[in-house]
Amino acid sequence: MDTTLTFEACVETLEEALVAQNRGANRIELCSDLAQDGLTPSQELTKQCTENLSIPIMAMVRPRGGNFIYSEDELLQMESEIAYFKQSGVAGVVFGLLTDDGAVDVENTRRLAKLASPLQVTFHKAIDYSNDILKSFQELNAIEGITRVLTSGGMDTAWNGREILKQMQELPDRQIKIIAAGKVLPDNRIQISEFTGITELHGKRIV
Repeated sequence: MDTTLTFEACVETLEEALVAQNRGANRIELCSDLAQDGLTPSQELTKQCTENLSIPIMAMVRPRGGNFIYSEDELLQMESEIAYFKQSGVAGVVFGLLTDDGAVDVENTRRLAKLASPLQVTFHKAIDYSNDILKSFQELNAIEGITRVLTSGGMDTAWNGREILKQMQELPDRQIKIIAAGKVLPDNRIQISEFTGITELHGKRIV
Protein backbone atom coordinates (compact mmCIF):
# COMPACT_ATOMS: atom_id res chain seq x y z
CA MET A 1 0.00 0.00 0.00
CA ASP A 2 1.16 3.53 -0.73
CA THR A 3 2.16 4.87 2.65
CA THR A 4 2.11 8.52 1.62
CA LEU A 5 -1.00 9.88 3.31
CA THR A 6 -2.72 13.16 2.50
CA PHE A 7 -4.33 14.97 5.43
CA GLU A 8 -6.98 17.54 4.48
CA ALA A 9 -7.95 19.90 7.30
CA CYS A 10 -11.39 21.48 7.32
CA VAL A 11 -11.13 25.12 8.46
CA GLU A 12 -13.17 28.32 8.54
CA THR A 13 -10.58 31.01 9.38
CA LEU A 14 -7.11 31.99 8.17
CA GLU A 15 -5.79 31.35 11.67
CA GLU A 16 -7.10 27.75 11.66
CA ALA A 17 -5.67 27.24 8.19
CA LEU A 18 -2.21 28.42 9.25
CA VAL A 19 -2.27 26.23 12.38
CA ALA A 20 -3.29 23.20 10.28
CA GLN A 21 -0.53 23.90 7.76
CA ASN A 22 2.05 24.21 10.55
CA ARG A 23 0.88 20.94 12.07
CA GLY A 24 1.40 19.07 8.84
CA ALA A 25 -1.87 19.30 6.90
CA ASN A 26 -1.27 18.65 3.20
CA ARG A 27 -4.40 20.43 1.98
CA ILE A 28 -7.14 22.71 3.30
CA GLU A 29 -10.88 22.54 2.78
CA LEU A 30 -11.98 26.14 3.26
CA CYS A 31 -15.54 26.81 4.45
CA SER A 32 -17.59 29.32 6.34
CA ASP A 33 -20.05 28.35 9.06
CA LEU A 34 -18.92 24.87 10.09
CA ALA A 35 -21.86 24.87 12.52
CA GLN A 36 -23.92 24.15 9.36
CA ASP A 37 -21.31 21.65 8.14
CA GLY A 38 -19.61 24.23 5.95
CA LEU A 39 -20.88 26.88 3.52
CA THR A 40 -19.12 28.85 0.77
CA PRO A 41 -16.27 30.94 2.23
CA SER A 42 -16.21 34.68 1.59
CA GLN A 43 -14.06 36.11 -1.18
CA GLU A 44 -12.10 38.04 1.45
CA LEU A 45 -11.27 34.88 3.45
CA THR A 46 -10.39 33.01 0.24
CA LYS A 47 -8.01 35.80 -0.77
CA GLN A 48 -6.35 35.84 2.67
CA CYS A 49 -5.79 32.09 2.51
CA THR A 50 -4.47 31.97 -1.06
CA GLU A 51 -2.01 34.75 -0.17
CA ASN A 52 -0.78 33.20 3.09
CA LEU A 53 -0.80 29.43 2.62
CA SER A 54 1.67 27.28 0.71
CA ILE A 55 -0.57 24.16 0.57
CA PRO A 56 -3.50 23.62 -1.84
CA ILE A 57 -6.94 24.97 -0.92
CA MET A 58 -10.25 23.34 -1.80
CA ALA A 59 -13.11 25.86 -1.51
CA MET A 60 -16.60 24.80 -0.43
CA VAL A 61 -19.43 25.75 -2.81
CA ARG A 62 -22.59 25.47 -0.74
CA PRO A 63 -25.04 28.38 -0.72
CA ARG A 64 -27.02 27.32 2.36
CA GLY A 65 -27.30 24.70 5.08
CA GLY A 66 -29.85 21.91 5.08
CA ASN A 67 -30.35 19.42 2.29
CA PHE A 68 -28.48 19.12 -1.00
CA ILE A 69 -31.44 19.63 -3.33
CA TYR A 70 -30.92 22.95 -5.11
CA SER A 71 -33.23 25.25 -7.04
CA GLU A 72 -32.17 26.77 -10.35
CA ASP A 73 -31.48 30.10 -8.60
CA GLU A 74 -29.20 28.32 -6.12
CA LEU A 75 -27.43 26.51 -8.96
CA LEU A 76 -26.81 29.85 -10.67
CA GLN A 77 -25.36 31.17 -7.41
CA MET A 78 -23.09 28.10 -7.20
CA GLU A 79 -21.99 28.73 -10.79
CA SER A 80 -21.04 32.30 -9.99
CA GLU A 81 -19.12 31.14 -6.89
CA ILE A 82 -17.25 28.57 -8.99
CA ALA A 83 -16.45 31.26 -11.58
CA TYR A 84 -14.92 33.36 -8.79
CA PHE A 85 -12.91 30.45 -7.38
CA LYS A 86 -11.52 29.64 -10.85
CA GLN A 87 -9.63 32.92 -10.86
CA SER A 88 -8.89 33.08 -7.12
CA GLY A 89 -5.87 30.79 -6.89
CA VAL A 90 -7.53 27.84 -5.13
CA ALA A 91 -6.75 24.28 -6.25
CA GLY A 92 -10.34 23.18 -6.46
CA VAL A 93 -13.95 23.30 -5.33
CA VAL A 94 -16.15 21.08 -3.18
CA PHE A 95 -19.88 20.56 -3.75
CA GLY A 96 -22.57 17.89 -3.63
CA LEU A 97 -26.03 17.70 -5.19
CA LEU A 98 -28.86 15.23 -4.72
CA THR A 99 -32.29 14.81 -6.28
CA ASP A 100 -35.43 14.89 -4.15
CA ASP A 101 -35.67 11.09 -4.37
CA GLY A 102 -32.25 10.62 -2.76
CA ALA A 103 -30.04 9.97 -5.79
CA VAL A 104 -27.03 11.93 -7.03
CA ASP A 105 -28.18 14.85 -9.21
CA VAL A 106 -26.05 13.62 -12.11
CA GLU A 107 -27.15 16.27 -14.61
CA ASN A 108 -26.37 19.28 -12.43
CA THR A 109 -23.25 17.67 -10.94
CA ARG A 110 -21.97 17.25 -14.48
CA ARG A 111 -22.91 20.86 -15.25
CA LEU A 112 -20.96 22.26 -12.27
CA ALA A 113 -17.99 19.93 -12.76
CA LYS A 114 -17.71 21.01 -16.39
CA LEU A 115 -17.79 24.67 -15.37
CA ALA A 116 -15.18 24.10 -12.66
CA SER A 117 -12.66 22.53 -15.06
CA PRO A 118 -9.65 22.62 -14.91
CA LEU A 119 -9.98 22.93 -11.10
CA GLN A 120 -10.09 19.77 -9.02
CA VAL A 121 -13.60 18.83 -7.90
CA THR A 122 -14.58 17.01 -4.71
CA PHE A 123 -18.14 15.71 -4.34
CA HIS A 124 -18.74 16.05 -0.59
CA LYS A 125 -20.63 14.14 2.07
CA ALA A 126 -23.95 14.69 0.31
CA ILE A 127 -23.21 11.16 -0.95
CA ASP A 128 -23.68 9.88 2.61
CA TYR A 129 -27.31 11.09 2.46
CA SER A 130 -28.05 9.29 -0.80
CA ASN A 131 -30.22 6.15 -0.82
CA ASP A 132 -27.61 3.80 -2.22
CA ILE A 133 -24.08 4.94 -1.52
CA LEU A 134 -22.31 2.37 -3.71
CA LYS A 135 -24.61 3.11 -6.66
CA SER A 136 -24.08 6.85 -6.10
CA PHE A 137 -20.33 6.33 -6.06
CA GLN A 138 -20.47 4.43 -9.36
CA GLU A 139 -22.52 7.26 -10.91
CA LEU A 140 -19.99 9.86 -9.72
CA ASN A 141 -17.16 7.69 -11.01
CA ALA A 142 -18.63 8.11 -14.51
CA ILE A 143 -18.86 11.93 -14.39
CA GLU A 144 -15.98 13.65 -16.12
CA GLY A 145 -14.22 16.22 -13.96
CA ILE A 146 -14.97 14.70 -10.53
CA THR A 147 -11.60 14.25 -8.82
CA ARG A 148 -12.60 12.96 -5.40
CA VAL A 149 -15.51 11.93 -3.21
CA LEU A 150 -15.55 12.86 0.48
CA THR A 151 -17.42 10.23 2.51
CA SER A 152 -17.71 8.33 5.75
CA GLY A 153 -19.29 5.37 3.98
CA GLY A 154 -22.79 6.53 4.89
CA MET A 155 -22.08 6.16 8.62
CA ASP A 156 -21.57 8.73 11.39
CA THR A 157 -17.79 8.20 11.40
CA ALA A 158 -15.19 6.93 8.94
CA TRP A 159 -14.32 4.06 11.26
CA ASN A 160 -17.96 2.92 11.50
CA GLY A 161 -18.21 3.17 7.70
CA ARG A 162 -14.91 1.41 7.09
CA GLU A 163 -16.40 -1.69 5.38
CA ILE A 164 -18.27 0.47 2.83
CA LEU A 165 -15.22 2.72 2.36
CA LYS A 166 -13.12 -0.33 1.61
CA GLN A 167 -15.70 -1.55 -0.95
CA MET A 168 -15.66 1.88 -2.62
CA GLN A 169 -11.85 1.92 -2.67
CA GLU A 170 -11.79 -1.54 -4.28
CA LEU A 171 -14.35 -0.77 -7.00
CA PRO A 172 -12.74 -2.34 -10.11
CA ASP A 173 -13.16 0.62 -12.49
CA ARG A 174 -12.65 3.38 -9.91
CA GLN A 175 -11.26 6.58 -11.45
CA ILE A 176 -11.88 9.01 -8.60
CA LYS A 177 -10.08 9.17 -5.29
CA ILE A 178 -11.87 8.70 -1.99
CA ILE A 179 -11.31 10.98 0.99
CA ALA A 180 -12.29 9.27 4.23
CA ALA A 181 -14.04 11.69 6.58
CA GLY A 182 -15.96 11.60 9.85
CA LYS A 183 -14.17 11.94 13.20
CA VAL A 184 -10.77 11.29 11.64
CA LEU A 185 -8.18 12.19 14.29
CA PRO A 186 -4.41 11.88 14.71
CA ASP A 187 -4.90 8.74 16.81
CA ASN A 188 -7.09 6.83 14.32
CA ARG A 189 -6.12 8.15 10.90
CA ILE A 190 -3.46 5.48 10.24
CA GLN A 191 -5.81 2.70 11.38
CA ILE A 192 -8.57 3.95 9.04
CA SER A 193 -6.15 4.15 6.13
CA GLU A 194 -4.70 0.69 6.74
CA PHE A 195 -8.14 -0.93 6.97
CA THR A 196 -9.66 0.76 3.92
CA GLY A 197 -6.62 1.30 1.70
CA ILE A 198 -7.64 4.97 1.40
CA THR A 199 -4.68 7.38 1.54
CA GLU A 200 -6.54 10.72 1.68
CA LEU A 201 -8.18 11.62 4.99
CA HIS A 202 -10.19 14.65 6.08
CA GLY A 203 -11.24 16.21 9.35
CA LYS A 204 -11.58 19.32 11.47
CA ARG A 205 -9.01 17.94 13.92
CA ILE A 206 -7.00 15.70 11.62
CA VAL A 207 -3.64 17.29 12.51
